[in-house]
Amino acid sequence: MQNIKYIILRTTAVAAVFLLLLTGCKEDFLNTEPLDRISSEATWADGPLSQAFVFNVYSFLGYGGYEEQSLASITDEAMFTHAGRNINTFTEGTEDPTNTGWMSPTYEWNSMYLAIRQANVAISRLPTAGFDDTQLRDRLLGEAHFLRAYYYQQLVRFYGGVPLIDRPYELDEDYSIARSTWAETVNFIVADLDMAASLLDGKPENAGRATKLAAQALKSRVLLYDASDVHQTDLVSGVFSGYSDMDLIASGGDRTAKWRAARDAAKVVVDGASGYKLDLSAPVSAEEGQENYTSISMGGGSAVGDASAAIELIFQRTATPLYTVEDNWPLGGLHHGINNGPNGYHNWAGNTPIQQMVDDYEMMDGSTFDWDNADHASAPYDNRDPRFYASVMYDGATWKPRPSDVVGIDPMDQIQTGYYDDGNGGTINGVDTRESSIENWNGSRTHYYHRKFIDPNPSLADNQSSAQVIPWPFIRYTEAVLNYVEASIELGEEDVARDWLSKIRFRSGMPAVTESGDALVQRYRNERRVELAYEEHRYHDARRWLIAEETLGQIVQTIDIRATLRPGQTAHTPYMYDPAVYEYAYNVVENTENETRTWDNKMFYRPIARDEISRNMLLVQNPGY
Repeated sequence: MQNIKYIILRTTAVAAVFLLLLTGCKEDFLNTEPLDRISSEATWADGPLSQAFVFNVYSFLGYGGYEEQSLASITDEAMFTHAGRNINTFTEGTEDPTNTGWMSPTYEWNSMYLAIRQANVAISRLPTAGFDDTQLRDRLLGEAHFLRAYYYQQLVRFYGGVPLIDRPYELDEDYSIARSTWAETVNFIVADLDMAASLLDGKPENAGRATKLAAQALKSRVLLYDASDVHQTDLVSGVFSGYSDMDLIASGGDRTAKWRAARDAAKVVVDGASGYKLDLSAPVSAEEGQENYTSISMGGGSAVGDASAAIELIFQRTATPLYTVEDNWPLGGLHHGINNGPNGYHNWAGNTPIQQMVDDYEMMDGSTFDWDNADHASAPYDNRDPRFYASVMYDGATWKPRPSDVVGIDPMDQIQTGYYDDGNGGTINGVDTRESSIENWNGSRTHYYHRKFIDPNPSLADNQSSAQVIPWPFIRYTEAVLNYVEASIELGEEDVARDWLSKIRFRSGMPAVTESGDALVQRYRNERRVELAYEEHRYHDARRWLIAEETLGQIVQTIDIRATLRPGQTAHTPYMYDPAVYEYAYNVVENTENETRTWDNKMFYRPIARDEISRNMLLVQNPGY
């Protein structure tokens, strides 16, 4: 594979040749072709330059989910710590076409259509490209079809049916175009993915670039969404009563056929690879389960392009700058730790887990955590699903060595998000709280911190310029397995669903699934919530299952932790977590001071900005706006 450095050098070399020709032939001094760019014809006559163009289409993937603000913080996974970032505009239901809430550029309307235009240019030019390497040409064309499908998929997940543009427009054309129906948009994306899979069949596989398997996996996601509740006309007619353009967001027809299509598409992926440690017949130990889940979140050493036969990361934002150079502060993947880690490590506590997320991690025996259970309530972080320990930092959890100026407060390297008896009638504020002496403005409001995707290497400080190199999982094998499970349940194939759910759980040290009927549906949904936590799925899943009001619309719950000395005990100086010395009380608290979350059915879709509708009068707005 030509790397990006080579492409840049190649581009520079071509420009240098143009400069040499200009200075060597003085009679051509009136040639006004710019020397700081490559002509369109030169681009498509040269394989590496064509590849550089397609790499630019990839660049719209940005940092993936590794932004300072994450999609998790508009769901029941997390809360964003810092005010003034326009997240509450969505969570409080005040978003409208003139005042849209925070949107990542990875799905924002203008950004995605710019990406689609670039993909359309590649798709229109590559079939007649002038370079001789037909294998490279077909690979680049397949990648362009995949990327166009991916960007359209991003749009439809947030907006419903959108205008379908399949060619690059010229400057003098009329840009007005109506939204296509939901069904038409799905069909368009699926056709692109089928084309991509055909063109990428047998082509080299490199981490970070589209493959045949990636195209098939994205198809399974799109067809799963198509079969889901929120896109069925008969199920949402009451949800969006009075909306006259229902075909923009839903369709009718044979729903069983939709579930079969979703199941079959997922089965192609399940059969086309083998997932990371998904061949187990019994649960691993709790310790190994945590290690397995941490390994997956670190990239796992098992991705497309690796030598390993097991594939977990099917499509990823690579750890190295293949097509997106991290050059803006704060960075994405490199700085995921500083963006989200504890203030007691000089980090920024960006997207902190909320209590609802924590409570949905099961006990090790597979039972539900219950605050009404005295044993659970007295030690809420004991004997939980190992994925909890790999995903969440909680009071008393062990973490990295403290910075030199904090060691005197916490020499034990334990997360401190509670308030502790000092033995003299006073209180010690945990060093990772908002009452800390260390950057209290960066303390968590929920008293938890995000751990997943933060490199646990103790020698790697999070708040440094190149803190970590962890890939972002756009699509992973386990998602395709879960898609297969969901479609199988809906088709009544419960044995298949239980078998695959159990395999996922065995890898993490959790017991087999035995439920059936509605209990199996609920078990599956919670399993998907926990397994794919913070991977940008929950926002879409809660909406497509029509459970957003009772999940995304909940008031944020946090935890208040108080430690008092047991009779006859002496306080640790400095403080350290010790249940033998302190008695800990855990109280769930509703946070309405920073966000008063609510749910309005208009929030099932994001609004199309008024400026967009002003530019294109054929656009129809989404329901409720």
